[in-house]
Amino acid sequence: MNRRDISDDDTGPIRRVTDTPSDRSPGTSRTPRRPPSEGTRPPVKRPRPAEPGRRRAPESKPEPEPKPAGHGHSHGHGPAAPASRRVRQLLMWLLIPLAVATVAGMVLLYPWGKDPAKSVFPQGTPVSATIKATITGPCLAEGQVQVGEPSPDAKPCLTSELTMTDGPGVGKPLKLTLPIEPSTPRFTSGDEVVLSYNGGDVTNPASFQIVDFQRGTPLLLLAGLFALAVIVLGRWRGLAALVALGLSFLVLALFVLPSILAGESPLLVAIAGAGAIMFVALYLTHGLSARTSVAVLGTLVSLILIGVLSAIFSAASSLTGLDDSTSQLIGSLGHGIDARGLLLAGVVIGALGVLDDVTVTQTSAVWELRRANPSLGWRELYGAGLRIGRDHVGSAVNTLVMAYAGAALPVLLYTSLSGVGLGSILGAEEIAQEIVRTLAGSVGIVAAVPVTTVLAALIASREPQESL
Repeated sequence: MNRRDISDDDTGPIRRVTDTPSDRSPGTSRTPRRPPSEGTRPPVKRPRPAEPGRRRAPESKPEPEPKPAGHGHSHGHGPAAPASRRVRQLLMWLLIPLAVATVAGMVLLYPWGKDPAKSVFPQGTPVSATIKATITGPCLAEGQVQVGEPSPDAKPCLTSELTMTDGPGVGKPLKLTLPIEPSTPRFTSGDEVVLSYNGGDVTNPASFQIVDFQRGTPLLLLAGLFALAVIVLGRWRGLAALVALGLSFLVLALFVLPSILAGESPLLVAIAGAGAIMFVALYLTHGLSARTSVAVLGTLVSLILIGVLSAIFSAASSLTGLDDSTSQLIGSLGHGIDARGLLLAGVVIGALGVLDDVTVTQTSAVWELRRANPSLGWRELYGAGLRIGRDHVGSAVNTLVMAYAGAALPVLLYTSLSGVGLGSILGAEEIAQEIVRTLAGSVGIVAAVPVTTVLAALIASREPQESL
């Protein structure tokens, strides 16, 4: 007698437990708690319902329902395997041209044979040094002496005695004076700093200037802590994620930045770079599978939507992209650059990381739903996956909004000092850029949930059970 599990009509065949004949003799039972002869018992009372014991079960009737996930046999799934092969071929036909276009775009946009772009303003050579002592007093040049009381309006200066730890003047003492301003860092004795050396006489203090602190050691420690946490939790997959992260930085450093600085279209460069990062990061981290391919397609569709919305509304809002940092970049390059394209490139690259998270999560959720209940069709998978996505999309959008708001916090504070109304503040160039970034990226994230879920449901419902 075969019976269905509790709530089988609602949950489907998540787990199948077959009945064993009730005429088992007392001597064949290895469990003393089991009575010698008893009628049909609920499946949950049997410690090992799937084991036939030492003798073969008298009957073995195949059930019409699908087998649980992980079963090694393929009987009962004859038509599914060819369908899965067709689906995977379809994914290949969709993704291979995109991958080829990404590689071709990188080859065409890379500045082959061109010299690296350099700033028209001399930046100096970085030199490391250690501050031995600091003195606060009047701003005096080398050899000058203060006579009388300083003026009350005179700004004080910080005189630092340093020892260079590398560069052409390694080991030599140096004394530098810089005015104390509200925007000037507070240097103290024992600080390790970075100097800018202009190539002059190493004994002349005018050849050097303090520019910043040395931050290499704490940043390396934090990076090591981050890598350790990822590997401990993710193990081999965490290691693959770290390798993918490193390759993503290489794409940005070796392709995106040189190509934009060489005068190529920032938006086209960002699209090609984002495509390369998407393929490398997703396939390296999650493996070459239909599940990962669905996440790649969902990410690509959402990126296209974000790019289109950003282009439309940045033009409608008359955004120029000429904020302070972009203006400084143009001045350093000495030639023009597509500032609005640079803005759109930042939107595309900035939304890529959050989109990867959403699409991978949605795809994995649909696959696990199908694995838990192989009888679900694509409509049921889509409905259940969409309910999961609704919970996820709220936190993802909030993450993107807070990330952009945090990056624009100084601009928000500076703009609020103007004392004008809220409408004027939100309409300012710097704030309007962040609004377009945030809202266009959020629309793409919201759209990624149904798009990725329906693709995953259509493909997962046609996957053979043993390949889930």
